Amino acid sequence: MTTKFDLLGNLRLDWRRAGRSPSAQEACGRVAVRHPELQLNALGDLYDVVALLESRSGRSVLERAQIVRALLEEAVDPDVHRALLQTLLPGVVSVCRQLRFGEGVIDEPSETLSMAVSLLSELLVDWAGQSRQYAAPDLLSALRGRLRRWLLKEKTARRCVSHFDQRDEPAEETSPLLTRLESLRGGEHDRLVRLTYARVFEGRSLRELAARDHSAPTTLQSELQHFAVRFLL
Repeated sequence: MTTKFDLLGNLRLDWRRAGRSPSAQEACGRVAVRHPELQLNALGDLYDVVALLESRSGRSVLERAQIVRALLEEAVDPDVHRALLQTLLPGVVSVCRQLRFGEGVIDEPSETLSMAVSLLSELLVDWAGQSRQYAAPDLLSALRGRLRRWLLKEKTARRCVSHFDQRDEPAEETSPLLTRLESLRGGEHDRLVRLTYARVFEGRSLRELAARDHSAPTTLQSELQHFAVRFLL
């Protein structure tokens, strides 16, 4: 499956600025002081650190792994977080390829890639400060698990709102789903709450709901899927 790499291109462009910013220069200095064994003193900023992690940089595999471990230890710093994210982007693409970019579940491969980047960023927040000898493969392995779980949830949500013209048998009026919907009623997602209720508990077809909502069935389907994954599953 092919995919659009606009997101990656945008991240690369942003990194050229962020990696050489004054705060990235200061962060690089702090990493060099805290990890003198890495011999980063001659580097000017985090852009140089990320460049050092490329295979053609002259550093050995072991040395590069030690740098990544140090970056994870210091990833509480937002600049270091961003540097580590940039470093792992090729691995993110590999993880998406292993899961076929969600083929059969996600319509746009770029959506899977975007979610993978977001999940990796969350992982870096969760794991910041940890010292892991194999930080990069550990992070990518954990990312693969989180992305797979997301795809499974998306698949479940899609089944829940599939068949535009199908009128389903109304669900039982007493259920955990109804309780959850009632708790969200009147809030910022009230529109989607009401549409979900009509779909699930009144058995309305998606096409009928879309006409009433003045939206396209495919657009409404996507909205309901994301709402279900985020708030109901």
